Amino acid sequence: MDTANSSARRFQSAAPHYLAGRPPYSPQLIGGVATLCGLTRAHRVLDLGCGPAQLAVAFAPLVGEVVAIDPEPAMLQAAAQNAERAGASLRLLECRAEDISPTLGSFRVAVIGRAFHWMDRPHVLEKLNEQIEPEGAVVLFGSRHPHTSANTWMREYRQLLERHAVDDGGQAQRRAPEWHSHEEVLLDSSFARLERVSVIERRRTPIDTLIERAFSMSTTAPGRLGARAETLAQDVRALAVGHATGGNVTEIIETDALIARRPSHPSHPSHPSHPSHP
Repeated sequence: MDTANSSARRFQSAAPHYLAGRPPYSPQLIGGVATLCGLTRAHRVLDLGCGPAQLAVAFAPLVGEVVAIDPEPAMLQAAAQNAERAGASLRLLECRAEDISPTLGSFRVAVIGRAFHWMDRPHVLEKLNEQIEPEGAVVLFGSRHPHTSANTWMREYRQLLERHAVDDGGQAQRRAPEWHSHEEVLLDSSFARLERVSVIERRRTPIDTLIERAFSMSTTAPGRLGARAETLAQDVRALAVGHATGGNVTEIIETDALIARRPSHPSHPSHPSHPSHP
C-alpha cells in the first residue's frame, strides 16, 4: 500500500501544532548520535518526512548541509519558520521519501523522526542504500513514555484521544498481524546492523502543550475533527487539570534513536554460503 501518498494531506491541519505539541528530542541524544555516526562539518544529512524540521534544525549546526524533505506543504512552511527562528540554514524540498533522487547527492546520515511508518519502508531503504555513504547510517528517532508512576495519567490521555480519533486506516494497518516492526524491516535491508541509544528525562509540560499534542496527531488534527476540535481541547484540559501542579503535568519521556548501518561483512541468512569442494 502506498501509505506515503495517501497520508500526506492528513497532516495539513496538524502542521501548526506539531512543534508546540510533540516532545522535543533531547539535545544530548542529538549530540550522541552525531558522535556515534562520526558527523562533522564535512558531512551532509538528509531528513526524510521532516515535518517542521525538529531534527533538521538540530543537526544543522553540526554538519555542512541538511536537506529536509516532506510531501506536505504546510509542514515545509512550518519547517521554514522553525529554521528562521533558529538561524539554521536548510534546503527544504517538497517530495515523498519514495521519490528521492540521486541528483540530491550522497549523505553521511539519513534521519527520520516519527514518520517511517507512513513510508514504503523497504523501497525507501533501497533508495537510501544508493545515497548513503559506505560508512553512513539511517537513524530512526522516536519518543515514548516509560511505565513509571509519574506517567500514570498517560493512559487516560491516550484513551481520551482514541475516543475522539477519526480513523484514517493507519493505526489499523500497524496493528494488523502482517505489519512488521521497523526493526524487522531494517534487519531485512542493507542497513541490518542495529544499535539503539536513548535519553530519559523528567519534564514539566504545560496543559496547553497537551492540547497542541492532540492536535498534532493525524487522527485528531483540527481539520479531521472539525467542530469537535474544541470539545477535544476542553476534554484534554479537564483531564490534565486533575494531574497538574501550577498548570503543568510531570511526564517522564524517553527520546531514542535506532541507528542502522550496513554490516561490516554483509551476509545473507536466507542464502547461506557453502564451503567450496575440491
